[in-house]
Amino acid sequence: MKTRGILWMAATMSFAAVSAMAQGVAPDGGIMVWKNGVPPGGISQKADFGDHLLEIIHRDANGQAELHKVQADVIVIQSGHATVETGGEVIEPKDTAPNEIRGSGIKGGVKQEVGPGDIVNIPAGIPHQFFVAPGTTITYFVVKVTKR
Repeated sequence: MKTRGILWMAATMSFAAVSAMAQGVAPDGGIMVWKNGVPPGGISQKADFGDHLLEIIHRDANGQAELHKVQADVIVIQSGHATVETGGEVIEPKDTAPNEIRGSGIKGGVKQEVGPGDIVNIPAGIPHQFFVAPGTTITYFVVKVTKR
């Protein structure tokens, strides 16, 4: 009798998993695990969930000035050090994608040093740029949250 109950439970769970997949929901609820902070597809993988995106950025040189019109960046520094400049105005702004602006620099921003363990929140619409000293690197995890 116990075996019949276990088989019934397994069949019910399997049906629930197939039903969830048919409705576009993975059996695990859509959970994604990045073991040791590395995406399953490697450091260049981005995971887009519609209302937020996850990615790892590794820099060995200065970045461009950026402004995301509808996405906030929540950044967790994993390793290395850099200077991040935020605020002010993007110099020589160019639209590079929908709701995305890049430029050669920032005028009138505020610079702050960042390092491992630091968390940086950059609201949508705020210019920002990373500066990496020659011969150094920085790696950080980014959650891009789309404004509703």
